[in-house]
Amino acid sequence: RQSVVRVTGKVQDTRARDFEYEIKANEISILAKAVHPLPIDPIGRLESHIDNRLNTRALDMRNQKTASIFKIRHHVLASLRKTLSEKKFIEITTPKIIGSASEGGANLFSLDYFGKQAYLAQSPQLYKEQMTIGLERVFEIASFYRAEKSHTGRHLSEFTSVDIEAAFMNYTDVMNVLEDLVVDTFKYVSENCKKELEIIGNKTITPDHPFEKITYSQALDELKEKDVKLEFGDDLLDSHLRILGENHPSFYFLTDWPIKLKPFYIAEKQDNVELSESFDLQCGYLELSSGGSRLHNPEKIKARLKEQNLDPSKFSEHLQAFDWGMPPHAGWGLGLERLLTIILGIDNVREVILYPRDPERLKP
Repeated sequence: RQSVVRVTGKVQDTRARDFEYEIKANEISILAKAVHPLPIDPIGRLESHIDNRLNTRALDMRNQKTASIFKIRHHVLASLRKTLSEKKFIEITTPKIIGSASEGGANLFSLDYFGKQAYLAQSPQLYKEQMTIGLERVFEIASFYRAEKSHTGRHLSEFTSVDIEAAFMNYTDVMNVLEDLVVDTFKYVSENCKKELEIIGNKTITPDHPFEKITYSQALDELKEKDVKLEFGDDLLDSHLRILGENHPSFYFLTDWPIKLKPFYIAEKQDNVELSESFDLQCGYLELSSGGSRLHNPEKIKARLKEQNLDPSKFSEHLQAFDWGMPPHAGWGLGLERLLTIILGIDNVREVILYPRDPERLKP
């Protein structure tokens, strides 16, 4: 079992129920012999714990269900690139080793860079904003890193992010791009991955659209009806999102968050400076994406940095780009692994990434 063999013979029709053809063998030779006992059963007749499968990921890839997951991941990536290219977005590649926090937060992995302190990028935020000066519409699909000690089926220390940024768009425009992207991806997988979906045992259904939109204030009202009392400006925790997810089990946008809850680069609403032109895309309780309109006035950005106790001098290279005529722009970031769990009906992101990295896993 599991050895690699070469069979020479004649291909012919078969009466076997599970196969279309059979080979009438003239010669059989073993090219590579598997050493037994195997650490897991790749056929899947004996169930293996996920940690055992991850420890032997190459062998696990001979399991039809596991292989199907990653074939579908390939098609999801193809669909994302197809849709974004059709919308005139240009794919870029940004540095993953950076000299300062891209979003001003903590939870960064640090490393020695030829005697200097450097970090692994959390996102391409500042770079993608800068690229709108010349390329106008850009996207990146790449690995990013967050040093959060989260032990859930939703978090990874190394994850794949799909990011866009677009000049002359606002948060409503990029919400529409995101919705189109998600719907197109579901359709693409449904049409191109029928065999793999059957093996996994999941029927991917294209979500209803347009997606529902509720504001942060409406969310507070819904929570109040469930006897959850929050003040304006309180963040929504996982427990709150689970309650909201009961009312909104499919895709919906959660919009117009308080400006104080958002990063320094998010723009405020013109008619109410306490609110931001921002959104999260949720699927039930699960956050998939966050985005919004960006500030493009450097003086406003400096003021916001100071409000958040960040030093503008540490963002001098980024702010310099705004002196060269930065257009109004907006964008978002989307977690690929989380999207895949929704498409596939799987509840653990470690199932949809080849070699996951989390607080407990650094090998293989």
